[in-house]
Amino acid sequence: MKPRNGVYIVPTHRWYIERTVWLIAGLVLLALTGLSAVVDARWVLGVIVVGVASITVALTGFCVVGNILRLFGFTPMLGRTEPSRGNLYFMQTDRWYLERRIYLAVGINISIASVLSLVYTPWWLAFTGFVGAAMVWFAVTGFCIMANGLYWLGAEPRLAPLNKPAEAPSPTMPRGARA
Repeated sequence: MKPRNGVYIVPTHRWYIERTVWLIAGLVLLALTGLSAVVDARWVLGVIVVGVASITVALTGFCVVGNILRLFGFTPMLGRTEPSRGNLYFMQTDRWYLERRIYLAVGINISIASVLSLVYTPWWLAFTGFVGAAMVWFAVTGFCIMANGLYWLGAEPRLAPLNKPAEAPSPTMPRGARA
């Protein structure tokens, strides 16, 4: 990975599966963190489940929420191109692109923070709440602190790659003209 500068923002022109998953996961994280802090510390087990699900998506590409969203007509931007058995949604796992690394890092971080909130201090819930808020912010604006950190370290994004292939000219468009 070659370090770079600039700001990385995911596309926000429509609500595709992955963007909607980030929104739902962020809202669930915020709700479970709040319930853990105010009602009963055992609600943090739900945060651990979200963390394990995020790690599973990063490693296998399978996302339960993504498959439910597909049933509602959402389309993927990171989904596998080859057909899957049962027309299930799987995120691409051919390489470790930036967005896939986000799923892994978020899952590991919130799982560890959740365990620490149970065995050490409930103040670790502030971190899971921050991650939940950051995920909602990411889904709404396309900007993510962690995504930019990984981007600056050189991780190549798949949703908005730096090296996009050049568009072939349209037969009705004169050569050299850009759409």
